[in-house]
Amino acid sequence: MKKRTFQSPMNRMVIIALFGLLAMGACKSKKKVVAEPAPAAPVERVEPAPAPAPAQPSAEEVAVGKLENYFSSVANSTNVQAANSTIQEALGMFSNQETPVLIVIHEESGIKDYDEPTTIVKYLNYLKDTKKNLNFISDIRLDSNGRVSELELRRK
Repeated sequence: MKKRTFQSPMNRMVIIALFGLLAMGACKSKKKVVAEPAPAAPVERVEPAPAPAPAQPSAEEVAVGKLENYFSSVANSTNVQAANSTIQEALGMFSNQETPVLIVIHEESGIKDYDEPTTIVKYLNYLKDTKKNLNFISDIRLDSNGRVSELELRRK
């Protein structure tokens, strides 16, 4: 006759214990338990700073822009009266009519060679006569009143 092994109370307890151990052992992960990180301090949201407003041009930059326009207007004027009126407007930007204008003809190792010095009146009349503006402003000096006291030009 066959003996039933499951009917004995001791056998039942052992089988249930083995089944429980297998179920509990199968659920555990092989990874080490990591402690839960402490709650971090609230993260500040850094918003991008607004783009800085474009810098205002300096007095020298404004003066250079105006003078370049005056030089082009004098050189490209269609008649003598228009050129003369533009010259009179331009002279208002200078400390006097004898303001020196230096034209750089050569520079090497920081040493500049200048053409014969001239005045602003002579230079503007030269532009009017030749109708060619071959130079650009490379340096400008303003006096305490904001008027041009010296001008340095270079070939384009």
